[in-house]
Amino acid sequence: MSAAPITFFNRITRRLETEAVYGEGFLRFTYESPLGALPLHSLVKRAAFSSWYGSRMDSPASRAKIAPFLATYDVDTSEFAESPDSYHTFNEFFYRRLKPQARPIFPGENVITFPADGRHLVLPDVAACGDFFVKGTRFDLHALLRDESLAARFAHGSMLISRLCPVDYHRFHFPCAGTPGPSRLINGPLYSVSPIALRRRASIHWENKREITLLHTPVLGDVLLLEVGATCVGSIVQTYTPGTPVEKGAEKGYFRFGGSCFITLFEPGKIQFTDDLLEHSRAGREVYARMGDVAAHALG
Repeated sequence: MSAAPITFFNRITRRLETEAVYGEGFLRFTYESPLGALPLHSLVKRAAFSSWYGSRMDSPASRAKIAPFLATYDVDTSEFAESPDSYHTFNEFFYRRLKPQARPIFPGENVITFPADGRHLVLPDVAACGDFFVKGTRFDLHALLRDESLAARFAHGSMLISRLCPVDYHRFHFPCAGTPGPSRLINGPLYSVSPIALRRRASIHWENKREITLLHTPVLGDVLLLEVGATCVGSIVQTYTPGTPVEKGAEKGYFRFGGSCFITLFEPGKIQFTDDLLEHSRAGREVYARMGDVAAHALG
């Protein structure tokens, strides 16, 4: 069984770091062991399993998990909008709000910010990517979008993949100003989006349950925003109002319990990602950065 650690570049500390994976033993057994294939396909990927686990995180008894979680993962409670003692369930803690000053939004209409806290990977040209997590695997945009017209428009677009771990802040935000349309649900299984799983099944992003929103912007044209569910994500909750203009950094929604993923897709020739994202993504390495920090700049 492979036990390769998950390393990433931390933009805040400017160091390469090793990820502390929540439930690592279970993930490695499920995705790296032949014996794990049976529970993976018969139970773990199914919505019923995630719904059951999510309901456990909504129970009053789950409140007892908060303090050990905070201690184990050294979560900064000074950022919380409410006291850690105020949460009645683990899920309330999980999709907590932060103080506005905890995530300042980088100004400038030509600046695109990260939509969520997490570990980020970029594809400057989706069509030119021939090694998506697994050598020789292309990112299947047609399967992801389930819309031939959109897939053609964004075929050579630029993609930002933001992976949220259970230890992260789990609300997601608009990376630029614009007017969002309604979200469209595409049902699917709920595989883990951890690199442990993606190294074995690179197609998870375009297989899992997901929601797609088209954001009309004055600077970048149309931008696609996708929330991708994963194992133990009970639901994706949208809090924005379709058709109402939003400012950069405005809240779009939140994930309930579990690791998850947010994908931002730009039309071709519209943006340039920051140098650190390009450098580390070429090496197959994610960059940890927080919502509101700079992800890219508009071209032209």
